Amino acid sequence: MTLSRVVEALLFSAQKPLSIREMAAAIKGAGAEDELLPNEFGRATEAEIAAAIEQLKIEYIQEHRAFQIIEKAEGWQLATDPAFAPWVRQLFPAPKPARLSAPALETLAIIAYRQPITRADVEAVRGVNIDGVLQTLMERGLVKIAGRAEIPGRPLVYETTQVFLDHFGLRSLDELPNVEELRVRHLPIARPVAGIGDPGQPRSPTSATTES
Repeated sequence: MTLSRVVEALLFSAQKPLSIREMAAAIKGAGAEDELLPNEFGRATEAEIAAAIEQLKIEYIQEHRAFQIIEKAEGWQLATDPAFAPWVRQLFPAPKPARLSAPALETLAIIAYRQPITRADVEAVRGVNIDGVLQTLMERGLVKIAGRAEIPGRPLVYETTQVFLDHFGLRSLDELPNVEELRVRHLPIARPVAGIGDPGQPRSPTSATTES
C-alpha cells in the first residue's frame, strides 16, 4: 500500500471535491479509534499528499484510464474523462437543461467581471431592463445577492456563485479570460433619478426595454 493509493481511495469515496487539508485530516485520523492498528501514513504532510495527487494524474494519463483527477475551486475530485462522455451520457437520459440565452450570458459576464455590482449598473451597461434575466440567473444558482451597496438608497449588489465556477470549469475568478484588462475597463455607471425605479433600487436614467 502506498500514499497515492490511499489518496485514490479517498477521492473515489468522497461525495464532493476534497481539499488537501481534508485529505490530510482523514489520513492522520485513520486508526485513531484503534491504538493497535498502525497508521503508516499518519505523518504524511500536505506536500506529500499533493505529490501523490500529481503521481496519480500522471499514472492515469499514461495508462489511458477512463477517469482523471480534476481540480475545482474547493478541492480535487475524480471525474470521467470527457472522451467517454457519449457512453456515460446514456446513463443519464434526463433532458439537457436549457441553454442560457444571449441576454443572460451578457448579463452574467458583466456581473462576473464587475462584481459586486448593482442591478442598475448592469442595466446602464446593457441599456435594457434585466429583471427577468437576473431572476433566471438566480434561479439557476449562477448569481446571488451579496449584500447592499454603500451608496444612497443602498441597492442590492450581486455576484457569481460557486455553481458558476463549477459550471464553467473555473477554479477561481482569476481564471476568467482577460480578467485584469476587463476589470479596469471603464463602464457606464447608473445614476439614480428621482421617481424612477423601486425604493432602494436606482435605475438607469436612460429608457430601458424589457427582455424576456
